[in-house]
Amino acid sequence: MKRLVTIVCAIMLVGAAPARADDAVQTVLDRYQAQAGPGAAVHSASGTRTAGTGKINEQRPITAADHFRIGSQTKTFTASVVLQLVDEGRVELDVPISRYLPGVVTGNYNGDVITVRQLLQHTSGLVRDVRDARANPDGTFTLAELVRSAMDEPAQSAPGAVLNYSNVGYLVIGMLIEKITGKRAGDVITERIIRPLGLTETEFPAPGSRALKSPFLNGYIGGRLGPFFFWTEATTAIELSFWSTAGAMSSTLDDIQRFYRALIGGRVVSPAALAEMRRTFNSYGLALAQVPLTCGGVAWGHNGALPTGHHSLTLVTDDGRYASVVTNTNAPGTSPSIVAVADKAICG
Repeated sequence: MKRLVTIVCAIMLVGAAPARADDAVQTVLDRYQAQAGPGAAVHSASGTRTAGTGKINEQRPITAADHFRIGSQTKTFTASVVLQLVDEGRVELDVPISRYLPGVVTGNYNGDVITVRQLLQHTSGLVRDVRDARANPDGTFTLAELVRSAMDEPAQSAPGAVLNYSNVGYLVIGMLIEKITGKRAGDVITERIIRPLGLTETEFPAPGSRALKSPFLNGYIGGRLGPFFFWTEATTAIELSFWSTAGAMSSTLDDIQRFYRALIGGRVVSPAALAEMRRTFNSYGLALAQVPLTCGGVAWGHNGALPTGHHSLTLVTDDGRYASVVTNTNAPGTSPSIVAVADKAICG
């Protein structure tokens, strides 16, 4: 018990550096970090601001070069590959997924009705998450098994009716990429997106690989009890092939903003394909969310969270402004929100 009290007290001493009175971005970041993880950071054109610590029991500011799991920001990379295949005439958005993957979307779902676009836009009705997939003997998972295991789950809605977020849908999309290209989906994302853009700090992990490149941001699960923090490290706790094309990738605050700026700037897919990605249903396009800004206009991007204890968001504007935010725990429902931090960094 004495050791626990010592640890908790030590964590309480690791706080954010005092913000300047006129630094509104630092102020909102500090308020966000007070409800989020042990640390938080926001990276924008004006620099990187940090609060708290990247590792408990140490005073280690988070930097724009720290690697972390980007979670569902992976989906934007996955969707970008599909839109490249659309540009090449190898995939059509508004045709049934059964044309490309016969016999895959079955059971409680009808692959003859659910389209590629609906899978990309979370309007397919597929269940949100995999529950009972069988791992390989080495603990890894195949896309085929992940998808198969979800086909007996009840649908969230009828296809095309409403937006219901589905990680399973993006696992199906991963299978689509592999069927069309004949390569592992992660390799295709690397060859088509990561390498051409020079994203040297961004990675799609091989099955069984859990380590983050150094330097990395430690991830934690846990929470708070009043002023006390209780964290358990989870940086390498999960098998990433379970999330695959729905959420397995890693990056840094600097690399991830470079990706989204390249995408919105027209350097990843054609103008016509980018327009399709930005056609929204309830403010969500094809792995691009439209976010209104307090200073006027909108930004585009995506958030991501994983049980590794990383929660992040990247937003960019058509005129090149950007903000990428990370905290080292899963922290939904904070006030201010992670979106408010990015908005302040873009608008402030």
